[in-house]
Amino acid sequence: MNGFDWDAVGESLPLLLEGFKVTLLATVLGTLVAAVLGLAVAVAGRAPSRFVTVPVRVVTEFVRSTPLLVQLVGAAALFNTVEPLYIGITVLGIHYAAYTSEVYRAGIDGVPKGQWEACRALSLPPLRTWQAVILPQAVRNVLPALGNYAISMFKETPFLAVITVQEMVFEARKYGAEQFAYTEVFTLAGLIFLVASYPTSLLMRKLEKRLGH
Repeated sequence: MNGFDWDAVGESLPLLLEGFKVTLLATVLGTLVAAVLGLAVAVAGRAPSRFVTVPVRVVTEFVRSTPLLVQLVGAAALFNTVEPLYIGITVLGIHYAAYTSEVYRAGIDGVPKGQWEACRALSLPPLRTWQAVILPQAVRNVLPALGNYAISMFKETPFLAVITVQEMVFEARKYGAEQFAYTEVFTLAGLIFLVASYPTSLLMRKLEKRLGH
């Protein structure tokens, strides 16, 4: 490949892998936040009181209606004394919680009404009903969709570079600016993203087909 600097590829690889560790950490922790918070939002959305459901709906729609980049920059400006990585993980988690809550809602709605009626007939308390009957069925049905959102989050972690989180794209841009090797370093970063996300995507498809039977 004419003009392609392979030395730059070899030199930048360790830096990108260090950045990849931060990318992976942000994805894993952000996914955990999104999974837990999304479930809480989905359950709160079924509360009998409008004083709970209306604020939850307003906040969720606000998060969905604003770009992730704007949320990151706004949060970094408001909480400028907090470590940027913590801000990035929190914003990623909250942003995707707005979407995973809909996934959970669909899973909960998919639980047969007879399951709810059986719990009432057995006089199970609400907490026990959710823990033992409803959530195990709902979560099992939505696992592939949650996995797909985790992959999407992984591919959006480069946005964290705008708040100076030193993830992989931040390191790629920094190296490219210093060595004037943008083509090489961003090609390498793209390949790392591909190698990490594509097998996971195939696994999610396989899981989806398996749970669909």
